[in-house]
Amino acid sequence: MDVQISRESGVPIRLQVGRQIALLIAAGKLKPGESLPSTRALAKRLKIHCNTVSQAYQDLAAYHLVERHRGSRMVVPFPGKRFSANARMDLDDVINAAIQLAQDQGYTLRQLRQRVQERLLAQPPDHLLVVSNETGLPELVRAELEQEVACPVVTCSMSDLSANPALAIGALVVGPPGDIQTIAPLLPKDRPPYPVTFNTADEHVARVRKLKEPSAIAVVSVSELFLQTARGLLAPLLGRRHTLREYFFPSEKPGNLNAFSIVFCDSVTRHSVKARNLVHYQLLSPESLAHLAHAVRPQ
Repeated sequence: MDVQISRESGVPIRLQVGRQIALLIAAGKLKPGESLPSTRALAKRLKIHCNTVSQAYQDLAAYHLVERHRGSRMVVPFPGKRFSANARMDLDDVINAAIQLAQDQGYTLRQLRQRVQERLLAQPPDHLLVVSNETGLPELVRAELEQEVACPVVTCSMSDLSANPALAIGALVVGPPGDIQTIAPLLPKDRPPYPVTFNTADEHVARVRKLKEPSAIAVVSVSELFLQTARGLLAPLLGRRHTLREYFFPSEKPGNLNAFSIVFCDSVTRHSVKARNLVHYQLLSPESLAHLAHAVRPQ
């Protein structure tokens, strides 16, 4: 395909490429059913950016001079064949079309970026974002949520969210109660974070109370906060009668724990621990899990 460009011309390179290809099609030098070169190949030959070629191709598609065959390159359509408005465009094409339309209407890229981010932040959430600086806690919360919710669950630290507020786009942000006041200023005012609540673990406490003989109890978790919570719940029951051993996984790999009367494991470590008396200790309360299971629409 013979396309030449001039960098000294006052005509934008994108228009030079598009108009020359349109002329080749009109002259019959590009025939129906013939594919255009890939954006990468043509950009490399002309020594221009791939986005410039992609935008030129999008202009041609807008005038139905070419059409994108799903999974293939741009193709010259056969006479009488209209480009289907329902044909699927890939995401890059959608973005390129939006950028070009905004520029044609006189908006700057900065204005477009700001408004797009505002609109995206206002959209109903389609996933959960777990935010916390506690080591291991986001991983643990995600593991428990993924068992209950029908949407993606991702994690980040508060510093990550502060540096990149766009991480909250499309997300219902959740975090431990102690972090909510720090997380809230990082989010739009109309989209406050949801504070998850922790399980009271009444049945686990009752299990310890039932121990008749002096016993050794173990708690294994990837989260220091989880270990602190378990320690606080079990401390009044231990006294001098029982002993408590904590394992911060994976830096402390407990090995075989069959000697312990009870081994409490979180939702991450329970699949990695060998113990005769293993008990799953779920951190999040049933109320939090039920609320979040219905708060986000599935993708």
